[in-house]
Amino acid sequence: MSDLPALPVTFRPGRTRAVLLTAGVAIFVVITVVGLLLKHLGPGERLSFVFTGALLGGVLFLLARPRVVADESGVTVVNIAGRRRLDWAEILRVNLRSGDPWVFLDLSDGTSLPVLGIQPGISRQHAIEDARALRALAEAHGATHREPREG
Repeated sequence: MSDLPALPVTFRPGRTRAVLLTAGVAIFVVITVVGLLLKHLGPGERLSFVFTGALLGGVLFLLARPRVVADESGVTVVNIAGRRRLDWAEILRVNLRSGDPWVFLDLSDGTSLPVLGIQPGISRQHAIEDARALRALAEAHGATHREPREG
């Protein structure tokens, strides 16, 4: 298939990521500046403003973390709090149904893995294109790595 993306390829919600990272920096800067400009605050209270700004910014940076990296040997799914490496043969199906908040991978062990790196939040069409590309990669690479079923 010539319409497959070249490997390695990274899928991530670009616009959502840009909004989250920008908001994280802005929140940190605003809260820190407010804390430093308030004259009646002591050093500990000012530090608590900086810490609060860093904490809120850090949460938004964590929310901007999700991505999917596909390479010749498989897929690495990076979600908010975890990372999982999958071989192509482990991925049976790539799903993005109407109303789903993100892509789900049906795995050979009978479980389903959410893939927050492809989500139709701000850019639905881009998420659909990414899901189709990941599905095509999984079908192309999974078929060559999957053991034939005995019947």
